[in-house]
Amino acid sequence: MDDPTEYSKIKTWVDEWGGDLDYVDYVKGNGDLALLAAFSLVFWPRFVEVQGCVLWDRVYEKSNFADWYENCSGDTRKIEMTLNRLRVWQLVESRDVEEDSQALKFAAERIARAWRAALYVEFPGRDFVVGVDDSEDGPIVTFASASQ
Repeated sequence: MDDPTEYSKIKTWVDEWGGDLDYVDYVKGNGDLALLAAFSLVFWPRFVEVQGCVLWDRVYEKSNFADWYENCSGDTRKIEMTLNRLRVWQLVESRDVEEDSQALKFAAERIARAWRAALYVEFPGRDFVVGVDDSEDGPIVTFASASQ
């Protein structure tokens, strides 16, 4: 999928309304400000830095971090790779059909690009690897410090 307006739910909505509508019109007609605000943090998250690790603020919990820090012998990259994971299929309902799999992958790739940019802005001079891993359930967006 290269164009979200080709996703059947959006395409059907646009066709029903007619005219020159697109994905922005779909969001306006089907979303609300709360959803927009929440998704803004999905695409441009807040980060915390703890003991040299950069973590998505949503995954940081003090005692859990301490456990992983000990389990990974303080290896920053391992800790980050373990904790910094967004299972995209958990964000929204989806069906086990190819079209939904493609839409999830499309979203995951866009989220990864946004995270890459956010990390670049928030931590200038520090390199990160941001990627999308495939899993049986769907794509997972990840990030970790680049190898030194």
